[in-house]
Parts: sequence; structure tokens; C-alpha cells
Amino acid sequence: MNSSVIVFPGSNCDRDIAVALEKMQFKNKMVWHKDTTLPKSDLIVIPGGFSYGDYLRSGAIAGKSLIVSEIIKAANSGCLILGICNGFQILTETGLLKGTLLRNKNLKFINKDVNIKVINNETKFTSKYNLNQILKINIAHNEGNYFTKESHLEELNKENLIAFKYCDEKGVVNDRSNPNGALENIAGIFNAKKNILGMMPHPERMVDEMISNTDGVNLFSSLLNK
Repeated sequence: MNSSVIVFPGSNCDRDIAVALEKMQFKNKMVWHKDTTLPKSDLIVIPGGFSYGDYLRSGAIAGKSLIVSEIIKAANSGCLILGICNGFQILTETGLLKGTLLRNKNLKFINKDVNIKVINNETKFTSKYNLNQILKINIAHNEGNYFTKESHLEELNKENLIAFKYCDEKGVVNDRSNPNGALENIAGIFNAKKNILGMMPHPERMVDEMISNTDGVNLFSSLLNK
């Protein structure tokens, strides 16, 4: 499977995701934000980091980069798009995903492992997980507090477009298990066609037992349909 990782000034998880993709046997290429064409790609990843130093608003400047028009074209043609952390923020800035990511409720940067629950396992991103499976995945963000208008929240629930929710180790979804104040504990969402996933947790950091755990592996296995 061919993948492309988009690199912006300030990206700091581009190498992490590239290593994870190559470990999972993707044929990956790195794409600079000023490029005007994309290589042949089955999957495009917008990685985590602090593109343009988060000036103006997280993802705001990156969302206007030259390569973005090509990403939008690819997405509209059915290409799989994965936005992780800052990548999720950029996807909302481009309009490929609805909603926005606000400052964390406690107004502090959060870097820790959290539990998330699989809410929809019937997609190309999540098919290798069990429904309601609990994963331990790292988060590292200052603006991870997902918010959207009520009509879109209703759509997310009605159309099963919520990918993951923050929970505790027993799978309980409540305020205590919500690290950043996200609406309904939302950690990741799909677009209507489910070919785009934006998520704040970092699955690429959870693919090696030696340094963390392997709870992120099945996301990449799902994409490969292995």
C-alpha cells in the first residue's frame, strides 16, 4: 500500500509516523508542504506536531499550504486520509472534517497515555479492532478539546461517525476519563464517507512493545486489510 506523509515547518511526528508505516510494510514517501503534486497514494497522513508554531491557531496556516488543494482532491476521490493530533486540527481548518479543536479545558499542555474506546469498528481504519475495545494510546497536545455545533454532533452520533472516545481502564466514558474537555469525550471522528479519520491520540507511538505497547498496530493493519 502506498502512503504519503505531509511535512510542514514545525511537524515533529513526521518521522514517527514514517517509521510506523514502514514497520507495517507501507511503501511510504515524504511530501513537503510546498509541493504541488502528490505521489501515487492509497493513504495520506497529516502528522502531529506544531505546524508553523501554532501561530494564529493550531493548523490554521498549514491549512492554506500549497499541497492542501491536492489533499482535498485526493480525499474527494476516495483516497484514505489520516490526520493525527495537529493533523486532525489541520483537517478541520481545511473543512475536510467539521468542528474545531479548542484549548484543553485545564489550559495546559497534556502529554500522557490515556484510554480510548473503539466506537466504530466497521471502517477501513478500525476493522481489526473489536467494538468497544479499550486501547491505551499517547496524547500530546494543547488544543485537543473537540467541539462542534449541535446539528453536527447529532450527525456524528446518528451516522456512527465517532471513531474513538476517551474512557477509563474499564471503558467508562465520563468527565473523569476526559483529559481535555472534548465534547462527549470525542477522541476521533470520520467524515461522512468514512475515508477520512482525524484523531488526537498518536497510534504511531504504539506499534512497538519495546518502547510502549502495540495498541496502535491494528489501525495500520486495518488499512492494509491484513
